[in-house]
Amino acid sequence: MALLYQLPKTTWTEIDFEMMSWHDCPIHALSFSDKHELMFDIDYIFKWVLAKNKRSYKFWIAPCTLIFENVYNIQFESGQTTLIIDSIARENPKIPKNAVYIDREVEYNWIIDTTVGEIDFTSVGYKQYVRREPVLVNTQGLALLDRGGISFETKAFHSL
Repeated sequence: MALLYQLPKTTWTEIDFEMMSWHDCPIHALSFSDKHELMFDIDYIFKWVLAKNKRSYKFWIAPCTLIFENVYNIQFESGQTTLIIDSIARENPKIPKNAVYIDREVEYNWIIDTTVGEIDFTSVGYKQYVRREPVLVNTQGLALLDRGGISFETKAFHSL
């Protein structure tokens, strides 16, 4: 089994949406910026690997910052603080109200379905920054110490 996972790139955007899946990715923190951004600190699962026993999986995971841009109309309700993403969907493409000022041609209604509820909002898209090299682990998330704590860093790492 390979000791390194080869990332095709370290910054992902809405252009990559169709090839991405956030299923079972834990959300460690979320925040709002003064630039109308909704930011998530997540562990992104790049690949599921069937273990030799064929009854369990290992996971190539890296801590990532997922930032949705030009966000408004946010709706979120949960009675729990442990959030795990089941899926992310986008629908209802339309021209942004402020398209002239933000130089973007389309925005969507985004639905982040978690194990304890939904996060709904409108946004023109996202950037996801991979902050560290992916590691192969037996669980679907990284320990706080192993992932470098909570971060909303927007600088992707550069592999050697």
